[in-house]
Amino acid sequence: MTTPDIAARRILGAFAALMVGTLTLTGCGGDANASNDSKGNGGTSARTGTAKIVISAKDGSTGASINATDVKVSGGKLTDVQMTVATTGQDVPGSLSANGSAWKPKEQLERGTKYRISATAKGANGKTIAADSAFTTVSSGNSFIGTYTPDNGTTVGVGMPVSFEFDKAISDKKAVQSHITVSSSSGQKVAGHWFGAQRLDFRPEEYWKAGSKVTMKIDLDGVEGANGVYGVQKKTVTFTIGRSQVSTVDVDTQIMTVVRDGQTIKSVPISAGSPQFTTYNGQMVISEKFTQLRMDSRTVDLANAYDIPDVPHAMRLTTSGTFIHGNYWYNKGNPPFGREGTSHGCVGLQDVQGAQGDTSAKWFYDKSLVGDVVIVKNSPDKKVAPDNGLNGRNLSWSEWLAGSAS
Repeated sequence: MTTPDIAARRILGAFAALMVGTLTLTGCGGDANASNDSKGNGGTSARTGTAKIVISAKDGSTGASINATDVKVSGGKLTDVQMTVATTGQDVPGSLSANGSAWKPKEQLERGTKYRISATAKGANGKTIAADSAFTTVSSGNSFIGTYTPDNGTTVGVGMPVSFEFDKAISDKKAVQSHITVSSSSGQKVAGHWFGAQRLDFRPEEYWKAGSKVTMKIDLDGVEGANGVYGVQKKTVTFTIGRSQVSTVDVDTQIMTVVRDGQTIKSVPISAGSPQFTTYNGQMVISEKFTQLRMDSRTVDLANAYDIPDVPHAMRLTTSGTFIHGNYWYNKGNPPFGREGTSHGCVGLQDVQGAQGDTSAKWFYDKSLVGDVVIVKNSPDKKVAPDNGLNGRNLSWSEWLAGSAS
């Protein structure tokens, strides 16, 4: 059974959950200082005291950082910093360092927005200086971001790649890839692979080692990914690899064998795709889990074949709509599960409506993580495309490395 892609990745709330880094399209590091209550305007310097205020966003700039804009002082302490949205006057809260030498906004700034900063400080000589700056942050048109999976702090299966989807086409793939590093506590070599101009995945040659910790460092701040288009992300993400679980669906026998940490823990009867709607072969990675999900055949060009509002225990295997899921509507006139493939391409497991019963589908759902591997073999269909879902493991290691820009 198939269904449309369900938001496999998330842009972190108007880009707020994904911390972003320094970007300077027109020049940063402008400073401003003055003394005796005079003001240095627009990042200029008036050296009338021993203290010096530096506002990182230069007055009049149009490509200021949305995350690393700050105020610093040398030779004194900041006494007051006010930051506002220029168009509305709304205050932007910030935090002052313990020693009074630096101030920065508490939250990342919005792209394409004009801000004002006014700062005062007292120098070691007791004199007060002031500085201000009005600037506009980098626009969305001149910047790019990458939504990624997995999320920080999650635990995933051994087949899970790190996958970036960029919101703009990347022409300098080498520059972008070189500013994303993925490493594992297991010491496994990790390499990137480009699928077109907007998707970059990372994985090791073999499955991740169970229990290992993976660290992804995103340092795209100011990196030119295409002509005049710069990155704005700077963040470190860590996630954990859980136990190893690899399940193999044999279409010849209509049985799925679940192997956990090298030991078979269960053999589950299934119903794979029918002869008319065969199931892909190959290694597929669970990318999403839904306790219940609507599946409508019209969204995948199968006319009115089905429209089921509450498919239980559904786990996505491909972007195009292949799932492994519970089936409560199985035709009682058909042979029982484990005898014949009757689905529209998904892998079906015996289940009950409402996703509440003690069924094989619920058991497998409860035992599965995003990132677990489901292998389908002996189907008359072709091997799943490596970019149809998180399924890059259908490429050999040499093929994977051939798609790297490093």
